[in-house]
This record gives sequence, C-alpha cells and structure tokens, in this order.
Amino acid sequence: MRVVVQDAPFDYGKEAEAFADGRHDMGAIVTFAGIVRDIAGGLDVMEIEHYPGMTEKALEKIAAEAVDRWSLGDALVIHRYGRMGAGEKIMMVATAARHRKDAFEAAEYLMDYLKSRAPFWKKEHTAQDAGWVAAKDEDEAALDRW
Repeated sequence: MRVVVQDAPFDYGKEAEAFADGRHDMGAIVTFAGIVRDIAGGLDVMEIEHYPGMTEKALEKIAAEAVDRWSLGDALVIHRYGRMGAGEKIMMVATAARHRKDAFEAAEYLMDYLKSRAPFWKKEHTAQDAGWVAAKDEDEAALDRW
C-alpha cells in the first residue's frame, strides 16, 4: 500500500503501469484519476490546501481499511495539493484484488472518502473572485452505502 500527498504533477500512465507491473496473483486492477473541472467556465486555478502529517495519516488509515475490508493485494492513493489548472490531475486511486468486484468496490470507497472526508480544502480562483468549494449533499450521501 502506498499513499502519497504531493504538490508536483504525476504521470497517471506511469503510475498505473508501475502499480500493475508484475502482478501474477491478482485478477483485477482498477485505476481512477480525478481531474480539475471548469464547470461554470472561467476557472483560473484550483487551490488545494491540507495539513501535512494529519492528511497522510488520514489517507493511510482509510487505505488500510479498504485493503482489509476487500482483501486487496495492494492499494495506491496519490493526492495533490497546491495550485492546479483545469484539466490537471488532482488525485489517483488504484486497487488490486483477486476479483474485479472487490477491486471496483474498494476503488469507489476510496474515491468517495477522498471526495467528502479527506482533509483537503479546495478554493476556486476566477478573474472575478475566489471562493472555497462547499461540500455537496450527493458526495456525503455516497458514503452512506459503505
């Protein structure tokens, strides 16, 4: 299991390939990348803040829970902080399991957690102003199924 919190961009293809490379005991690998969206148009930059140390511990805890709950062979969580433009990758999740159902469910669990509970704060900057991104009810509701 690997958890990384970094400001630098990451290469999704290389990370996915490295995660999958040499696996002979797992029947399924699921990967997902979250990308900065410009939903309303006019986004100059997305700024993500976190508390170093606390954030890593929280992500390691939830990743370990996913590994145990779905008997994963491995898990990867990469999450960026700092300033990012539209189209840049914010995060990546990868899971490896003996069966695809477990790999998919564990990946969704991790994604739902990262979207609504992980200790990151997002601020959108436009030419007109800047504002913190509020939690959405549907993101909170997604956690109810777990």
